[in-house]
Amino acid sequence: MGSTEDLGDPQIILQYSNGFLVSKVMFTACELGVFDLLLESGEPLSSDVIAARLGTSTMGVERLLDACVGLKLLAVELTQEGAFYRNTEISNVYLTKSSPKSQYHIMMYYSNTVYLCWHYLTDAVREGRNQYERAFGISSEDPFGAMYRSEEEMLKFMAGQNSVWSICGRDVLAAFDLSIFTHIYDLGGGGGALARECVSLYPNSTVTIYDLPKVVQVAKEQFVPPEEHRITFHEGDFFNNPIPEAELYILSKILHDWDDDKCRQLLEKVYKACKPGGGVLLVESLLNEDKSGPLETQLYSMNMLVQTEGKERTAAEYSRLLEAAGFGEIQVRRTGKLYDAVLGRK
Repeated sequence: MGSTEDLGDPQIILQYSNGFLVSKVMFTACELGVFDLLLESGEPLSSDVIAARLGTSTMGVERLLDACVGLKLLAVELTQEGAFYRNTEISNVYLTKSSPKSQYHIMMYYSNTVYLCWHYLTDAVREGRNQYERAFGISSEDPFGAMYRSEEEMLKFMAGQNSVWSICGRDVLAAFDLSIFTHIYDLGGGGGALARECVSLYPNSTVTIYDLPKVVQVAKEQFVPPEEHRITFHEGDFFNNPIPEAELYILSKILHDWDDDKCRQLLEKVYKACKPGGGVLLVESLLNEDKSGPLETQLYSMNMLVQTEGKERTAAEYSRLLEAAGFGEIQVRRTGKLYDAVLGRK
């Protein structure tokens, strides 16, 4: 056995153990409105002023602000009058509610929902099933019934997913030239952010969002403006209801929610509905073929364990699912970002 010098820097263990502290600092600053306040003020503010305007203790908010400086989410200027804080550019763009690229909603979903499920990660590993029953006292048999257990929770989830696609959507839609497909169905399209990116990138296309009736209703009312005539809606459950004919089907972060049998069942329905020459675009975070990473995808797979029935997969695993359903000419594009694209043709 080698010496401890061969093991690398032991500080990495402490850094990993502090990971949840880092995320909670960012989530708390978002929830309290620190970044929004500093953006709206238009000038740096002292901790006393920030505490007074947010209704917090001065001692608590000062420690929070300093931690955000350490994370490079805030900058601080020391003057004779004291310390004054301002947002960094990354916070202005991604952590303020008013920004078009705001990640505020996904932060709140992780803080208030995902974290509660992860509290029972050990149980999830032991049992191999999601933890809605322990976290929220509701049945875990239907993951999306649990996920959409209230209109408020459904709205948080939809807004969170929309925020993700505001910064990742164009990368996956531009991974292949999809301009040949003009009639597109976005299965499980939720709040429509990916559909809006699609019609923006491919102006000759129309996209139909196929989702549960209650999801469609919220999308119409709160997320997709009525003047966007290139986006339409179809209410239904794509496992139990028919899937209409289209040239291209987009399944973005859908298959990772389900086990292989459910994935095959859905892909077979999509293949039967698909026009000859059409295809299906899978948008997923791909594991390396040896499953050595990426770390973000490995962590997402753990999240699938505590929240769904599925897992993250390799490109080869997705290709086999597509081939089993009948699709061919399978191509894979890694975007270098969080999500990748796999295209299969009929």
